[in-house]
Amino acid sequence: MPSIIPPTPPYNAASRRDFLWNLGGGLGGIALASMLGQDGLLASDGVAARHGVLHYPPRTKRVVQLYMSGAASQCDLWDYKPQLQKQHGEKFDPGEAVELFQSSPDKVMQSPFAWKQYGQSGKWLSGPVAPLGDCVDDIAFIHSMVSKSNVHGPATFMQATGFVLPGFPSMGSWISYGLGSLNENLPTFVVLPDPRGFAPNGPKNWGSGFLPAEHQASMVQPSAKTPIADLFAPADGYVSACSDADALDLLATLNRQHESTRPGDSRLDARIRSYELAARMQLSAPEVLDLRQEPEHILRMYGLDRDNTITPATPQINAAQEIEYFGRNCLTARRLLERGVRFVQIWSGADNGFPRRNWDSHEDLGRDHGPLAQGLGVGAAALIKDLKQRGMLDDTVILWTTEFGRMPCNQGSLGRDHNPFVFTNWLAGGGIRGGVTYGESDEWSYKPLDRDRPTYCYDVHATILHQLGIDHERLTYRSNGIDRRLTDVHGQVIREIIS
Repeated sequence: MPSIIPPTPPYNAASRRDFLWNLGGGLGGIALASMLGQDGLLASDGVAARHGVLHYPPRTKRVVQLYMSGAASQCDLWDYKPQLQKQHGEKFDPGEAVELFQSSPDKVMQSPFAWKQYGQSGKWLSGPVAPLGDCVDDIAFIHSMVSKSNVHGPATFMQATGFVLPGFPSMGSWISYGLGSLNENLPTFVVLPDPRGFAPNGPKNWGSGFLPAEHQASMVQPSAKTPIADLFAPADGYVSACSDADALDLLATLNRQHESTRPGDSRLDARIRSYELAARMQLSAPEVLDLRQEPEHILRMYGLDRDNTITPATPQINAAQEIEYFGRNCLTARRLLERGVRFVQIWSGADNGFPRRNWDSHEDLGRDHGPLAQGLGVGAAALIKDLKQRGMLDDTVILWTTEFGRMPCNQGSLGRDHNPFVFTNWLAGGGIRGGVTYGESDEWSYKPLDRDRPTYCYDVHATILHQLGIDHERLTYRSNGIDRRLTDVHGQVIREIIS
């Protein structure tokens, strides 16, 4: 009797597991994915999705970047140099040719501000930033920063994106791409510009470059009458809430049909997502931006009060105004962070001519830096203290930066020229060691003391990504045949400032 050979199953035969999944698991899987996403347990479109897990155990999950546009002077804020006092008025001669942006080397100029030591670390700070004296033991200072350009536009790009050329994603965009969102009703990446205008390069500083367009920043202007442009229909218009919703539904349908014929173009998908997010923000954003919900003692800590809701720009630089502007942005940042925004960028200084509204103090450093630094000191100190008392500083990194520093010699009689050769950054929170200094400048704050070991933005960016659980060499995106990354082909994690 011939043996019976079972028939060979067809190649497309489903396994028992596949059959059960196709029968009932599809919708359940969608529901599960939705719930996991809401709870922050589902991998995002970036690193977690590509690798399954983060590269390191994360020490932080949020970032605030405080950006001083115009080049804040390290030797007048953080980098105390008694040599400038000793040699004040003498010819500046570091023993080599000095390249300046607008002037020729003149005399050594001491700081117009008084200095004092603070904290257990004994960190020296100048008078205008004295409010940060209570926070120095939470801060790691880097006094050996170097830029590749002494021109504002390229140098600003470098600190914001890691490149001196336009077209590259900002750090916030990379982090949005790599980690995704912590919330559903607010953007992942928010920028709070100076109320008076933009820094050099404008919104390109926070653009997504070649990354999918959804990772660019959303701009919020807390001091403006309309903080988020075009979020609501005009009050005197004919659009009702019902007709607005119907129009958005129709627009979404048309956009999806249009998108289906153009695969690979992220711009339309980003626009669709932005409309969907805008609809949710109509409910969430007004509450976030209503600072009157804060108790009186919190408002005072940030230099605000309940009646001081909007301060119009004036032609004079005024310390009270700077405190209100920067404090409002810092308090708004804290409210955004606690509601799940992952990256907030706060700008101080606008590129809008004379008299100066930024840190580019060629003519009179005391006049320009004094009020701006007072606003910085009050706002940044309040942000650190507020995050700390809420238990949020442990998983929030704060980065203070500027595009380059200023020279130890005078320009004219009271100003300072650009110094790309050395400047300061500082970091706090998110597993950063407090009360420490990494890298030193020379006796004039002219160049790094150890010229063989400069610190670049690549190292700072690599360190922040590391604290977020990301290996900066593995967070890449292929563009024009090149695997691009935030740190280009450079960068080392600064382990000396990690706790």
